[in-house]
Amino acid sequence: MTHLQAGLSPETLEKAKVELKENPETLHQDIQEVRDMIITRPDIGFLRTDDAFILRFLRARKFNHFEAFRLLAQYFEYRQQNLDMFKNLKPTDPGIKQALKDGFPGVLSNLDKYGRKILVLFAANWDQSRYTFVDILRAILLSLESMIEDPELQVNGFILIIDWSNFTFKQASKLTPSMLRLAIEGLQDSFPARFGGIHFVNQPWYIHALYTVIRPFLKDKTRKRIFMHGNNLNSLHQLIHPEILPSELGGMMPPYDMGTWARTLLDHAYDEETDYCPESYTLSVQDLERDLEKNMSPKTMKRSQSVVEPGVLKRPDKVKSEEDNMQPLLSLD
Repeated sequence: MTHLQAGLSPETLEKAKVELKENPETLHQDIQEVRDMIITRPDIGFLRTDDAFILRFLRARKFNHFEAFRLLAQYFEYRQQNLDMFKNLKPTDPGIKQALKDGFPGVLSNLDKYGRKILVLFAANWDQSRYTFVDILRAILLSLESMIEDPELQVNGFILIIDWSNFTFKQASKLTPSMLRLAIEGLQDSFPARFGGIHFVNQPWYIHALYTVIRPFLKDKTRKRIFMHGNNLNSLHQLIHPEILPSELGGMMPPYDMGTWARTLLDHAYDEETDYCPESYTLSVQDLERDLEKNMSPKTMKRSQSVVEPGVLKRPDKVKSEEDNMQPLLSLD
């Protein structure tokens, strides 16, 4: 075991070896091979290239050198292309702070049986008069940056549960295809985290419509890890034991305190009052949407439009039963 593996338990060391093909004898060589590829992308500013940083990208791509480098490049390229999103990326930023205090994201104290950290989002908490969807995305990315420092989570990964209870059509109308694509690019394509499952519960028909819009932008691997439970919490509990879930998700734990994770990040700044409204945010969401739409290739736009007209939520003629909406249960690595 090298010093780069010092934070791993014996069980996680074995998991890294078996599932991720992590070999302590070649670890430094693996890292250097990824680092040597940086010269092939002079258009990107690689602001951090130390061993520990590159290692998390290797773990996220099961030590495939080329895929790890591509993820590393996309990580910095995403930040270059969305500079305003990453200005003042800290918990005390007014928009981020408001989102964190409303539980975006929530982080459960207990890990699942595979050692994965569980993130929860209660969608109806989004107060659109106080912060934007981009603020929520920034709060999530900031939180992941903090948590991915833990080598155990680099190996074991994360689970995401989104509860759509009481999420209104009006709120959903703010989730434009461009904004959703921005989130997909930031989380699926540009961040070194292993997501073992993404669970939707209590989703209304218009969330199914939005999922249809974004589905073409999801990798096949991601699509297979999205579970639509609807009101069937029993199917959720087959994958995540209710002993570690809050009561809102049919679990045995007390109701989730939305400020738990925010207090961890903000510490003494949690109770400080901050004047903020979304309109004062330096990033223009409308400009960002226009830039995203402009950058979409004709082929991509054609695929998106063939599924559903962007920006329009159409009620399906027939909504599938919750049992039909539930994806097949499968073993997640």
